Parts: sequence; C-alpha cells; structure tokens
Amino acid sequence: MTEKSPPMAGWLVGAALLLGACTPTVEVVAPREPITINLNIKLDADVRLHIEEKAKEDVGSKAIF
Repeated sequence: MTEKSPPMAGWLVGAALLLGACTPTVEVVAPREPITINLNIKLDADVRLHIEEKAKEDVGSKAIF
C-alpha cells in the first residue's frame, strides 16, 4: 500500500494548485481621465426661467396692441 500513496498525494497537490490558480481577482483602479458631469440641462432650465420671467414683465408693463 505504501507504493500507491505518493502518486495519490501528487494528484491532490496538483489538483490544489490548479484550483488555486483559477481563483478570480478583482482590481479597483482609478480612471486616468477626470470624470466630467454635463450641466447643460440645469443651465437650459435656468435660461428658460429668466426668459419666461422677462416675458411676463414685458407683457404686464407694455401694451401689446
């Protein structure tokens, strides 16, 4: 029986190495370029609000016809 033990131990060590080599790795890396946030929607809404307020003032203070 002592003759079959070393090959079995070799298979177990080999299987452990194969399973250990297949473990997934996850890396968290910062982006190389800065993150930009587009604020055009806020600016567009702000411009529309000012135009609407100005239009209400003009209609209220000046005669249309």
